[in-house]
Amino acid sequence: MSSGPLSAPSSPADALAPHQNVQQGLPELRELPPATTLKFHREHPLFDDLAPEEGYNHEGADLPASARRKWVNVQSNTETKRELAVVWEMFKADPLSPLTAYCRRYVIGGFGLFTEGYTLFSIGNLTALFSAVWPACWSKFTECNSNWVAAVTYLQIIGIIFGQIIVGIEGDWIGRKFGLVQDALVMTLGLVMLTASWGTTLNGWVICYAWSQFVYGLGVGGEYPMTSTTALESKRILHENAQKDDKLHRGRNVLFNQALLIILLLIFHGSGNPPYGATSAQWTFRVSFGIMALMTLWLAYYRYYKKVYQSSLLKRAKRHHHVNVSGYDVRSLKLVVSHFWGRLVGTCLGWCFNDFLFYGNKLFASTFIKIIDPAAASNVTTVWLWNLLNVGVEMVGYYLAALLIDYKFYGRKRMQIVGFLADGILFLICAIWFDQLESHAHIKGFQTIFFLSSFFQQFGPNCTTFLLAAEVFPISVRATAHGLSAASGKLGALMPAIIYNYVPSRTRFWIVCWFGFAGWLVTWVFIPDTTGLDLREQERYWDCVREGRAGDYHGIAVHPRHISVWERYILKRHRAYDPELDRQQRANELRTLWEQQKLLVKEGGRTEDELDYEDETVLSSKASSFFANQQAEAEE
Repeated sequence: MSSGPLSAPSSPADALAPHQNVQQGLPELRELPPATTLKFHREHPLFDDLAPEEGYNHEGADLPASARRKWVNVQSNTETKRELAVVWEMFKADPLSPLTAYCRRYVIGGFGLFTEGYTLFSIGNLTALFSAVWPACWSKFTECNSNWVAAVTYLQIIGIIFGQIIVGIEGDWIGRKFGLVQDALVMTLGLVMLTASWGTTLNGWVICYAWSQFVYGLGVGGEYPMTSTTALESKRILHENAQKDDKLHRGRNVLFNQALLIILLLIFHGSGNPPYGATSAQWTFRVSFGIMALMTLWLAYYRYYKKVYQSSLLKRAKRHHHVNVSGYDVRSLKLVVSHFWGRLVGTCLGWCFNDFLFYGNKLFASTFIKIIDPAAASNVTTVWLWNLLNVGVEMVGYYLAALLIDYKFYGRKRMQIVGFLADGILFLICAIWFDQLESHAHIKGFQTIFFLSSFFQQFGPNCTTFLLAAEVFPISVRATAHGLSAASGKLGALMPAIIYNYVPSRTRFWIVCWFGFAGWLVTWVFIPDTTGLDLREQERYWDCVREGRAGDYHGIAVHPRHISVWERYILKRHRAYDPELDRQQRANELRTLWEQQKLLVKEGGRTEDELDYEDETVLSSKASSFFANQQAEAEE
């Protein structure tokens, strides 16, 4: 650790100049009497403020590898013990309180993604039922136009792309609450349309069904940028150790959908075996959509009347950058494109390649299942049961990701790299030995590859792309950047939906494997590792970038461990890192905040914006006492 002392500024003017360059005269805080001058170590009153335990601070990041591993494990184990102790105390007071807290924090917070995942997977699962009940429309295309049947998939994805971009911009422009409530209402409208879709002919019904999916997709698309940014900015999960969005638990929505479809088919058809009647098929799909329509309507009510939003963070960022609170920060968007273009390339292409893998896997999952179990070709229930088993494997990946996504020796970036690389290798094996694997003698090998590819998809990019696209960008345009990244992902989902219609199964594997390797390369080169990084540090760095003095920032956000390979070896941004200068700057910023709060109290009145500013900036009681004592000593 550094041996530099931290003491008071030489004048009030110095204290109110937190952004001044250190090399150009920033006060070095060494002008108080020796009795108040302290070396920076664990006993220093500002230690907890300048080296917070929950962050990957200077103390841990700069240690040698062996010492750093020990530091990380001690910190991780300490936090785990603390959390278990809290859960135990909750359980002793009320055995159901841990479950209630989990539902309040994750289930309700991510309910929009639950409805999205449920409905989209329901649409895919129902296609098998429709093909069995109306083969002339859905497989032989004698009664329905094949282009409109294909449009059922295309319009869904196109609607999601539009929603991701439009609502992402709205979220940064108008606000997070507007975007979330709007999403729930649009999804409700789309589900009502899906439930009531009709036509005088089968082809007319397919057209109505396809456009209903487009409308629903608009609401679904907005869920991506809105859910991620709201989760990151929530008061309850400001620190990075708690940023495990409900995306990590997305497997449960697929499980719920698959189980409900099987139950509904048993209720309305009487069994899971063919042949299936048109009446039972209609009851099955309409009730499955109708149930979710009621849930999304409740979600709109909850988001408008009950949910607490942390809008002051976005307002404060706009005010600090001299942008109208009701306006859009166009300058920050331009700077993201110029200063963080590598990150934008990484999140957009990474998500694109991930969705090509993910939706490509889903599109030819029937190939896997029919090879593993030939009976699945004519029995919808068999297909659904195999999908249900695959969902169980995926959920193992989800929850393992939840355990390791914040662990500093694994984390987001490494998890995404391993997932991409594993899927690339698995699909390459399928391409090379396809004929052997589809034979009865090697059927267990094909089954193993199928389940492993699903596991590494979830214990990898399907969890991390969603989180990284929000974490690596500044708050003022976070929803926009996330929306653009997510929209790129849906373009990746659209490509296999088109390409796989024209190539045989083996060729599909030859195509898809390279997207796994490309995702690995893009992640390694362009994505920074934000594991353990306090997002407030990202905002400090962004303030300097926006003011045209990125080189004046010396903090942990430009540490070699927290920037991409491109930013480190090509742009050389790590050269600005200097923990001693950064501590001096941060001490001045804390002192400035203390002076501002003191002035507000002295003047005896606060505006709502000023109150939000104080509430969202952490200033400990130790720091307040430290600055008060130093001022008192300086006045003596």
